[in-house]
Amino acid sequence: MKLLHIDSSILGIRSVSRALSAQIVEREKTIHPDLTVVYRDLASDAALHLSAAHIAAWSGKALEGAALCCDLELGEEYLTELFEADIVVIGAPMYNFTIPSQLKVWIDRVVVAGETFKYSERGESQTLLPTGKKVIIASTRGNVYQTDTPIAALEHHESYLRSVFSFLGLHDVTVIRAEGLAFGTDVKNAAIRKAQAKIAALVA
Repeated sequence: MKLLHIDSSILGIRSVSRALSAQIVEREKTIHPDLTVVYRDLASDAALHLSAAHIAAWSGKALEGAALCCDLELGEEYLTELFEADIVVIGAPMYNFTIPSQLKVWIDRVVVAGETFKYSERGESQTLLPTGKKVIIASTRGNVYQTDTPIAALEHHESYLRSVFSFLGLHDVTVIRAEGLAFGTDVKNAAIRKAQAKIAALVA
């Protein structure tokens, strides 16, 4: 069994999402002793943003330099890792109401027509990924964005990730959330403890 562990926070050891995603991985190792983990730190080693040169290369035109060639190979590694993973764990902090740009880069490389999905004659998306994958998101946010809050409409974070994975046919998505982290030490610590309790309760 394989687990793909992705972090995207730029905060290093101060990151709550990194701490939670690591705890999720440890919990999954306990549940699945035979687990093999592949780790991607997108903050330190992300692919390039898509450019006209990428599109040209995918269209069969000549590659423009070694950097582009290496970047295209990295994108292929992202695809392979997603295909092979039985479990995907993503550390996803909220930046400016949505996901980090580094995580968006990863999404742009794995949501690829003809690779991970295709369109039917009626325009419906059909997944090309193996079925049965599980996705666990370590979600962290400074504010609170629940549906009954005044700023709920600004939440383009968890809802976006759920939409992306649903589009790819990945419907087994669990969100471990710690929010209100900017409301002071007591609120922050309480939110982290609540998230940790949910991690401890994860089952196969």
